[in-house]
Amino acid sequence: VKAMNWFGKKKAAQPSTTSTGTSGGGGGGNPGATIIKIRESIEAQEKREAHKEREIDKLVSDAKAKMAKGDKKGALYAMKRKKLHETELNKIQQVKMTLETQVINLESAAQNADTFAAMNAGKNAMAKIRNDVGIDKVDNLMDDIKDEMDLANEISDAIAQPVDPFAQDEDDLLAELEQMGADDLEAELLQAPSAKNEVLFPDAPASKLPSLDASEAEEMKKLEAELAGL
Repeated sequence: VKAMNWFGKKKAAQPSTTSTGTSGGGGGGNPGATIIKIRESIEAQEKREAHKEREIDKLVSDAKAKMAKGDKKGALYAMKRKKLHETELNKIQQVKMTLETQVINLESAAQNADTFAAMNAGKNAMAKIRNDVGIDKVDNLMDDIKDEMDLANEISDAIAQPVDPFAQDEDDLLAELEQMGADDLEAELLQAPSAKNEVLFPDAPASKLPSLDASEAEEMKKLEAELAGL
């Protein structure tokens, strides 16, 4: 049997005045949204801080006024209330410090995350380029380039070759030319064999030659005999 609640319904839990507002609020895994939420909470704490400071100043003034009137009890009560507000103010300031520390840490962490993401993206880009290129692909490309260059040289050499329809018959033509030369030479030799050995003599003078002495006449006969034998 359940025990009766003699004091009525239990009130819903009220949010703590020191809550940062980040546990159930937006932001989640988004550092930027979380930083904005924390800054909003800091602004709220600053407003509460200003309100507490005004309350404290007012209680100090009340305490002094009551003391001036001789109301020690009233002045003491005002000082106690002032003490409570100062304690709450101290808590608010501590919460502000915690929130500001969180903002600084989150900004630093977000910056580190952005730096890491940039470095990781650079690494991935380099890895993709390396995978797209690769040493094997480079070697294959260089081999293909060499093959294409060799093929281009072969094509150039083929184009530069002379086009001669009788190139294969050159040996036969040379043999025919040599035979033609031999035939011409043979015909020339058979045609006038004595022409090359013919000796031309000058015409005999019309006037009577002077008489020669005996020795000169003898030498002349020898010369004529030698010439006749040629």
